[in-house]
Amino acid sequence: MINRRLLLRTTGGAAAGALGAAALSSTAAAAEPAGHSAAPHPVDPDPTAGVTRTLLQEHPSPAQGWEAVQTLVQIPRHKESGRHSHPGIEVGYIIRGDVLMEFDDRPPLRLRTGDPFFIPNGVIHNARNVGTVTTMMLSTYVVDETKPLVTTY
Repeated sequence: MINRRLLLRTTGGAAAGALGAAALSSTAAAAEPAGHSAAPHPVDPDPTAGVTRTLLQEHPSPAQGWEAVQTLVQIPRHKESGRHSHPGIEVGYIIRGDVLMEFDDRPPLRLRTGDPFFIPNGVIHNARNVGTVTTMMLSTYVVDETKPLVTTY
């Protein structure tokens, strides 16, 4: 069985304490100066820096060889998850923020606080934070337990 905790820690950056940081981040976002410019930003040398995936729970699925995994994904302002796929479906919900969900095989989808989303098995996608606060997404996966949760491209 794949150690999902290690995988999430190594692919998602420093995930320890992310739930506590989430509580603090809304306070920090509220303190941002008014009149912040939405002007284009220069090319970011590491557009995924600061993105975290915190494992909340994982359980065997009723279907043999599959498991259910739930994570809290946090994407800082002007950052993105990076192009990736999952070996199964992703069912998600935007807890806070604005995301442009980009796909290799279809038009992008604009998601805002309170919006649900669904990513089919193996679809390459990228979640880009296009809002003014750190985006928080609750993602639940039903995936092949023999494969890594995230494959990056």
